Amino acid sequence: MRKGKSGFLLIISVLLIALLAYSGLFGLNLGNYRVKSFGQSISKGLDLVGGTSLLMEIKSDKVDAKVVERTIELISTRINKEGVSEIPIVPEGDKRIRIEIPGEFNSEKVLSTIGKTGELTFVGPDGNVILTGKDVKEASAYMTKDNKNLVSLKLNEEGTKKFAEATQKFLNQPISIKMDEEVLTSPSVNAVINNGEAVIEGMRSLEEANSIANIIQSGALPVPLEAISVKTVGPTIGMEAMGLTLKAGLIGLLCVMLFMMLYYRAPGIIASISVSLYVVILLYAFASFGVVLTLSGAAAVILTIGMAVDANVLIFERTKEELKTGKSIKSSVDAGFDRALSSILDSNITTIIAGLVLYFMGTGAVKGFAVTLMIGILISIFTALTVSKFFLKHAINSGLINKPSHFGVKRG
Repeated sequence: MRKGKSGFLLIISVLLIALLAYSGLFGLNLGNYRVKSFGQSISKGLDLVGGTSLLMEIKSDKVDAKVVERTIELISTRINKEGVSEIPIVPEGDKRIRIEIPGEFNSEKVLSTIGKTGELTFVGPDGNVILTGKDVKEASAYMTKDNKNLVSLKLNEEGTKKFAEATQKFLNQPISIKMDEEVLTSPSVNAVINNGEAVIEGMRSLEEANSIANIIQSGALPVPLEAISVKTVGPTIGMEAMGLTLKAGLIGLLCVMLFMMLYYRAPGIIASISVSLYVVILLYAFASFGVVLTLSGAAAVILTIGMAVDANVLIFERTKEELKTGKSIKSSVDAGFDRALSSILDSNITTIIAGLVLYFMGTGAVKGFAVTLMIGILISIFTALTVSKFFLKHAINSGLINKPSHFGVKRG
């Protein structure tokens, strides 16, 4: 009874992994819902699909973290459609900002969009401008006790007079706040505001409220920007790089699996299934967390595959040592996992520490490598210590592995 149950669980598990792999590679239709393939759901960097990379430097002596943050918010509003952060815009050092735009090859157009002065306006329902960024004294975001996300506005003397007249005229009507003709928000006027202090409601999150407050506070780019590096990767080069990366990863994975099966025999097959699941989970994690896959990220993936295999090698070698002492297969496997645990955790934790250092000290591609590396390491620990153990346990219980020779151990 136990033997049949373990065999059934093994078959179901392998079929489930095959289904996950198939849906990831080719996509899957479940009624009206479409499961996207990895190629459709994982964002790819410009080194894989081509595009424009810019490194902008702030030309001002008085620069702090808030100035850089407001500048990034404004740049994001200009180049990201509908105000969502689809394009990576990250600070590098104290005065530099890196912008990478996959699929955009007109660098002059991008520079023109980023560098223009910009104009913040409050526009009434009649289309006339009520206020400009010069009339705003202060803007800040906060969350109330009942979890409402708000933006608080304070106007200067001239802005207070204009806004009082406008709120009286447009009571119970919307006033749109725009940046470069892009509507940030359109709150309704609920009362006549005579004191120059207003509150904007309707933000879905504190992050969105902060973004709007930063843009209103700045009004236009708060500091001048200069492009110190502009690189364009052609679509042909990018696609060629992606094709070679996929081919290298696939060949490497197949070679590792072949070695495991030839050297460790039956356990090697189990390790190959475990590593396959590792790759599938890793790619699903990339899709879920919005990880942008780059060439350096692909290198990190291949590296973590090697570390996932290394964990299985440690387990099997410890198991073989136990088998040579005359222990039973089940006892040897349990002891093998116990003895290998400290080595696996030591090697992976030190790699995670290295990844954290790279993430906090590095920039650009180095950060991408570090993020991919750390995600891969965490998933590889899980698959090595739980998935491999699950498969080995049920393979032994079902009788598929029932003698030392299945581990490549010969007893005299």
